[in-house]
This record gives sequence, structure tokens and C-alpha cells, in this order.
Amino acid sequence: MKPIIETFHLNFFYGSFQALIDINLSIEGEKITALIGPSGCGKSTLVRVFNRMNDLIDGVRVEGRILVQGENIYSRETNLIVLREKVGMVFQRPNPFPLSVRDNLTFGLDIHQREHKNDYSEIIEQSLKDVLLWNDLKDKLNHSALNLSLEQQQRLCIARVLVMKPQIILMDEPCSALDPIATLRIEELMQELKKNYTIVIVTHNMQQAARASDMTAFLYIGELVEYGETKRLFSAPKEKRTEDYITGRFG
Repeated sequence: MKPIIETFHLNFFYGSFQALIDINLSIEGEKITALIGPSGCGKSTLVRVFNRMNDLIDGVRVEGRILVQGENIYSRETNLIVLREKVGMVFQRPNPFPLSVRDNLTFGLDIHQREHKNDYSEIIEQSLKDVLLWNDLKDKLNHSALNLSLEQQQRLCIARVLVMKPQIILMDEPCSALDPIATLRIEELMQELKKNYTIVIVTHNMQQAARASDMTAFLYIGELVEYGETKRLFSAPKEKRTEDYITGRFG
């Protein structure tokens, strides 16, 4: 299968600080890829490269090539609005807008004028069904999203990404604010979503990476130390630094 995301000699700088060092990575479609490593190793920086969220920070600099579906996303011709529709983002803490459930889901559609408003009801219903919230919220669409539980808020944020019909969903520690039961339910949801989407997840949780991902990349101090199938990487890592990290010797 042709990779959906590829990086070639990717170097990333915050001012004079180099956060990513010569990253070469190929991510396959319709799989869950976990990015693991200690705090400050470059995981969140890397995942935000894929939809250019880092562009919002002053003084950043990127070297190398990053391809999404074969297109260089750092070319001058790249339309950032189109890119961020294609590559959606779910953040560490649930961040619903202080609006109704319905308005959270139609916010992006209104801005991008993606669909006719007559079609909104069908889109809302399908997106909530995709994240297993329809039965819970179908009678509460006009209620504030801020009144939902944390798990429901995070599911709603995922649904808010899905209404834009992306090909790729980036998740930056999406379960860090959730309890263990809610975390497992989000992981189960990810397994359903990967049937139609490519998911890249940043996680500090080794058990989560082992349970939920198909592929795992281990980063350390800005370098990609090892990348491969999750089962193999966790059972027989090729690099000693990988083994030391996943067995808890450091990190």
C-alpha cells in the first residue's frame, strides 16, 4: 500500500532549537500509528507538522519534504484550509466550542460552505453515529456542549472533525484527560474509525500504544529511533534505547 504520509529528511526548528532531526517516516493508510517517547522528544511537534499547525508559532523553520497523499504540503501552492480539512486534529483536552451540540458540528461547515444547509441534519446524525453519540444526544442537539461529560466532549470533538470528511485524523494525547474506562471506549472507537480513516496518535501511555495501534514510532530527543509494527516493536525491539524506554528504564 502506498504511504499516505511521508517525510524525507525532515528537520524542524523553534528559533535556534532543533526539535526534529532528519526524520524519515512512511505512514500507511487506514491504520493507527502511535508516536511514543518521553516528554520533549518531538512527538507533538511531528504530528502537528502533518497539517502545519506549527505554522501558528512564530520563529519556526522546516527543512525537508513532507508529503500527504503524494503532495508536498510545504510547497507555496498548498492551500492550508484544504489541507486542514483533509488532515483533522483532535487535541489533548476536549475543546468543544461554547455552543450547542448542533452548532459545534455545523461550525466548520458554515465557515467552509462545504454543504447545503438542507443537508446538515443528515450530516449531524451520521457524524454522531460514527462516534457512538447519536442515541445519547439526538434529543439534546440544542443543549450546550459544555454540559457533556469529558468523554462525550472528546467524542463530539472527533465528530466535529469527521463532518469535514478528512482522510487523516491526528490525535495529540486524546485520552490524557479521561478516566481509564473512558480511555478504553475511545480506543474502541479508534478501531472502528480506522476502517475509513488513517489515525496518527501521540501517547505517553505504553499500554495504550500496545493495545490500540498497528504501527509505532519511538522518538527520542528529536530523532526517530525505531519504527515498525507495534507487536514486533514491543516484543522484540531492534534498538536498545527502544527496549529501555518501553521497559521503563528511562522516560
